Amino acid sequence: MSMLSVENLHVYYGSIHAIKGISFDVEEGEIVTLIGANGAGKSTTLNTVSGLIKPREGKITFEGQDITALPAHKLLKHGVAMCPEGRRIFLQMSVQENLDMGGFTRSAAENAEVLEAIFEQFPRLKERRRQVAGTLSGGEQQMLAMGRAIMSRPRLLMLDEPSMGLSPILVELIFDIIKELNDRGTTILLVEQNAQAALSIADRAYVLETGKISMQGDATELLHDERVRMAYLGG
Repeated sequence: MSMLSVENLHVYYGSIHAIKGISFDVEEGEIVTLIGANGAGKSTTLNTVSGLIKPREGKITFEGQDITALPAHKLLKHGVAMCPEGRRIFLQMSVQENLDMGGFTRSAAENAEVLEAIFEQFPRLKERRRQVAGTLSGGEQQMLAMGRAIMSRPRLLMLDEPSMGLSPILVELIFDIIKELNDRGTTILLVEQNAQAALSIADRAYVLETGKISMQGDATELLHDERVRMAYLGG
């Protein structure tokens, strides 16, 4: 049984058929990435899995339980966390307050333990824990968004475009951290427009084109596939 299973998912925005019957799965311990061009349906898929959008058809199961109709805030208690596109941190709150918000479903003792681990992974956040989040750099805000999601101790962490707007050095750092989180036991579902970076760390990948899965398979094989290279890796 897969940790996450998505079957025949159909999602509409009004009359626009955005996701057209896709199916995919994520096994425990994997990094699985969804890649594709802008408008392919990657973020819509992630937002649907996370409970922010309701599908018209299809079924989503997590660890054998049907979560299709479960609202986003209840998914946290099931071990699913989302780091959204654009970071969506609380700009007027401090770094510490943002992290505290991520741990609202856990006890103070559990949060203290996770917080130490986050500060070990993100030393910049520890240095700036009293700083207003809106004054952080883009890279620091991305680290904070990831840290906030990790505070709930998710078994499945979903990341939507974590490299967006970051310098190449910071992109490399963020992907190193994603790999480290996975090495420590967190299963990752990654939506990313930077196909090269995503395929370099993923176990498996799905390619989305206009709401449909056009290719799928081992990430390393797709990284060297001529069609993928021409379409998403600049030839």
